Amino acid sequence: MTKLTVLAVCATAFLAACSSAPTGPQLGPDGRPLPTIYKIDKRSEAEIPVRVRDSLNTLRAARGLAPLEFNAALNAAALAHARDMSAQGRPWHFGSDGSSPLVRAQRAGYGGHLQGELIAETYESDLETLAEWSGQADTLGVIMDAAANEMGFSWYQEPSGKIWWTLVTGDRNRPPVANVTSLALGRTVTSEMDNLAAAQ
Repeated sequence: MTKLTVLAVCATAFLAACSSAPTGPQLGPDGRPLPTIYKIDKRSEAEIPVRVRDSLNTLRAARGLAPLEFNAALNAAALAHARDMSAQGRPWHFGSDGSSPLVRAQRAGYGGHLQGELIAETYESDLETLAEWSGQADTLGVIMDAAANEMGFSWYQEPSGKIWWTLVTGDRNRPPVANVTSLALGRTVTSEMDNLAAAQ
């Protein structure tokens, strides 16, 4: 009899624990869902660039556009800017030294013409970020740029889980922009600093 009572109590406690488990997203103090942390592990590090390139090229192929190929210099420029945005604590197209995307591509040794740069500060995955870029006209324009034939893609993930993504595109068939200053942004790149620089 005692064994049955103990078993019944244990079963009840187990069922109660199951029923009290949260069924929806966890909410923060503001009532909004807390971000789900997408942790990039060693295996994912090798998979992410290929997955993003292939997904991006699938989108381009649907519009009859040529695929983008990775360029090592553009990858290096993307990584440097992702790390620098984290250090600055803000997602924008200027480096902490005032550098523009054009300057960073040339510093990394890119010999082609920089076409555009996309950035994101998020807890979302690579494909979620690509979907966000694809859902807005200005960022979709960079992805669907018919003149682009090369790309660089990288990220930096902070210990908190926040990820800084950077995608840059280029055209290997045209030379780089000559006499680039730190404020020179490409035609497909805009920044909150554009109006500030013009007003000074």
